[in-house]
Amino acid sequence: MDRALSAPGKLFISGEYAVLWGGVSRLAAVAPRTAAYVRRRQDSRVHICLEEGTLQGLTTPRGVKWDRDVPAGFSFVARTLDEALRAHGRASVGFDVAVAPGALGPGGHKLGIGGSASATVLAAEAARYVLEEKFDVLKLALTAHTLGQGGKGSGGDVATSFAGGAVRYRRYDITALASAANTGRFNAALAESPPVDLWRMPVPRVSMLYAFTGESASTKLLIDQVEARLAEAGRKTFVERSDALGHAIEDGLGGGDFRAFSEAVKAQHALLLELGPLETEGMRRVLAIAASYHCAGKLSGAGGGDGCILFAPDAEAREALRQGLESRGFLTLTLDVEPGVRGEAQTDARLRGWVDALT
Repeated sequence: MDRALSAPGKLFISGEYAVLWGGVSRLAAVAPRTAAYVRRRQDSRVHICLEEGTLQGLTTPRGVKWDRDVPAGFSFVARTLDEALRAHGRASVGFDVAVAPGALGPGGHKLGIGGSASATVLAAEAARYVLEEKFDVLKLALTAHTLGQGGKGSGGDVATSFAGGAVRYRRYDITALASAANTGRFNAALAESPPVDLWRMPVPRVSMLYAFTGESASTKLLIDQVEARLAEAGRKTFVERSDALGHAIEDGLGGGDFRAFSEAVKAQHALLLELGPLETEGMRRVLAIAASYHCAGKLSGAGGGDGCILFAPDAEAREALRQGLESRGFLTLTLDVEPGVRGEAQTDARLRGWVDALT
């Protein structure tokens, strides 16, 4: 039994930071997609195959008994397989999971489109498939990814990679699930817990582009810094303002008055900058170039690096902006919303080779 899989990355359209404090975020699932391959074994061994090597262990009802300490690069996939086996809750055969590396920009920098979230979703779906389980993949992936980040992050990247398309998402509380995972009731808790507050929006009618600024950012560090600066009352006010702007941005994604939409995008970016020095010189240059082409843009994600999501009234204007940015040395990605995690007819030959090489 084997299966090829892929999952998209994500970009925040609006609501980053607000979603951490009870607000609403809006995100888009985007390419490049991350590929994975899973194969069931006849014994009880588990292997995770990544570009940097292989991690192995043995299946148990309480997770994988790894042969060594889990390296940082394997942590999200390993945590997810642990949680999947806890949801399974009984002895099982082993399996091998190979996950392709996430997309990188110049100099090997991460692009900031949710590589760890995609890997987590892929690992959860791969394990569900080989274990022939029916657990809620999204809830399990949200639990594993949040625990893997030490409780930080909103889970919006995980939800978007799972569902695909353009989505509206509110942070999911995994506290009860995390507790149940250690009691043998994880599968039941996944079934009994409330649904994830995740809604699909219409496909955007404005054209979208991503520009990478040339440097990566640490989401966890930035969240820690922002939360240290902003007290509870300030967070509440921020959420109210962000939600109002997010509603206007969602309306504008459907087309119509692009100037009004641009003003809402600009205001959302300005609101994020009130949280601290989240804008880099690269971002300022990207947004200034976008404005010169009569397009709109904002930082996407935690800020402090990564890139900007940009909006144009039509594909022709987007192409002109893309060429203008590329001519100035910026890496760009033309964006169209992608489907969520899915099986693939063709297997990535490299991933199959990694698994074939195992004993």
